[in-house]
Amino acid sequence: MSAPGRAGSSRDRPSPAEITALIPLVRRIVAARVADQATADDLVQETLTRVLAASGRVEPGMLEPYAIVTARNVVASLWRDQDRQRRNQHRVVDLRPPEAPDEDVLVQEDRQAVAEALTRLTDRERATLLAHEVSGQDTRSLAAELGSTAGAVAAQLNRTRARLRVEYLLAVERTEPPTDRCRPVLLAVSSGDRRRQREVDAARHLLECDLCARLSEPLMGRGRAREADVRVPVQSDADVVAARSAAREVATGVGFPPTDLTAIATAVSEVTRNIVKFAEAGEVVIEVLEEPRRGIRIVARDVGPGIHDVDRALRDGYSTYDGLGLGLPGARRLMDEFAIVSEVGRGTTVTMTKWVGER
Repeated sequence: MSAPGRAGSSRDRPSPAEITALIPLVRRIVAARVADQATADDLVQETLTRVLAASGRVEPGMLEPYAIVTARNVVASLWRDQDRQRRNQHRVVDLRPPEAPDEDVLVQEDRQAVAEALTRLTDRERATLLAHEVSGQDTRSLAAELGSTAGAVAAQLNRTRARLRVEYLLAVERTEPPTDRCRPVLLAVSSGDRRRQREVDAARHLLECDLCARLSEPLMGRGRAREADVRVPVQSDADVVAARSAAREVATGVGFPPTDLTAIATAVSEVTRNIVKFAEAGEVVIEVLEEPRRGIRIVARDVGPGIHDVDRALRDGYSTYDGLGLGLPGARRLMDEFAIVSEVGRGTTVTMTKWVGER
């Protein structure tokens, strides 16, 4: 479907190849919802512009899910605008200017949302935030009052702002998250904490939850960028080849010998073929490791039916498709570390690690 790319860079910007790789996916999403070709092209460009702007602030594995969510939001905005135009079309023949919206009501609603969001903070979070943002008290004096350090107070303030943004949007929407996973995911997105985004599997959740998908775009405004991982979206056999080639290329740069390069490429082929065969969509993320020593980590995740019996799937000889015949057990033998987490009805994540000079 697409070629591998790097999500972000030392300049916090994706490569042109990475953005180009998203175009077919975005076009399919938009074309399924918008019939007019010219309008669809405009929406694709708008989506890519927004993804480019946010790419430096999201966990690398979330770039494609974020593009999907953004495309849906852009189309939804178009539909809202068109509906508003239809409802106001009768005013075209009315020379009187339309009535201005009631700004007082809008301001009051906004204040109510902020007030409600503040009540959802703890007493300490609320007091510290108001002292800093409203009263102008600096972190050093706040630290002295709290018996803490200025750095710890600054970190607390960042977490509180992230939570306040989430609670404010929920108050504006006048809704509560539909699942227990929603708030942790929204907080991870709001804070820009990429490690936490991986821990809560934010990429998959945004594809599954309409509310969190809708709220994610305004929350994508914070976070620190870091060196990017190589990622390959996987939906077709061509993507299996792309993932295998990307893994081999990264492993070559790390310094693996030819025999290990073959082992890594073969293991990646096995797990990605599972995605193509059984899942709706997935991706492979390839990360270079420096600690505790040089190595490579490959994470293959999918949104699919999951594995009913993981232990059976890891037994030698178990295979449910006509692949290389190695399956998950073979992939596990080829790598130094292997872990699999699967939830029926949600999907599977396979994490494989290979260390330089381990064998």
